[in-house]
Amino acid sequence: MSLIKLNNNAVKNVSSLSGLTSSVGDLVFISKQTASSSASISFTSGIDSTYKEYIFYFNNIHPQTDVKRFQFNMSTDSGSNYNVTKTTTAFNAYHYESDAATNLGYDPDGNTDLAQSTGFQNLTNFSSGADNDQSLSGYLNLFNPSSTTFVKHFISRINNAISDNRPGDNFVAGYGNTTSAVNAIKFQFSSGNIDSGDILLYGVN
Repeated sequence: MSLIKLNNNAVKNVSSLSGLTSSVGDLVFISKQTASSSASISFTSGIDSTYKEYIFYFNNIHPQTDVKRFQFNMSTDSGSNYNVTKTTTAFNAYHYESDAATNLGYDPDGNTDLAQSTGFQNLTNFSSGADNDQSLSGYLNLFNPSSTTFVKHFISRINNAISDNRPGDNFVAGYGNTTSAVNAIKFQFSSGNIDSGDILLYGVN
């Protein structure tokens, strides 16, 4: 491997790098969407056969309405319909700010896992809070969405500030039970707008 030489005296002034190539496992930025009282955020481009894995990063997603769940669904027709059949599983951990209670359990309130459902998939097991300082952050990995042979696996982990003042560590996984290519994804809350926050889409090289 050759040394990379900076063309300026300080890293902050670098305008180009020579001899730098991407390798397997590198993240490649595709797009970013910023919510502003948005009913939903949809990615209808950039999800194709270029990469075998895509990652969506959620950065301080703030709901406009209290006690709502963050959700997603997949589309096989470029976003005309978000109704892919899904079977999923979920577990959650929480700890109250008051130290009153803690828990680690499988889908504690029974509102997250799906069995052959076309409905939106909850990515938070408990409802997010809409206080000014409350938000959620995390990621969703989508594997080989352009395959026309296999189901479409996904894994999500999100930490959200729950409406009754506790962090919820949410683990959700499953698959879209379709052999059609998935080419669009929509994110929303169970009701109410996404008040603010960023969602970034990366491909895994």
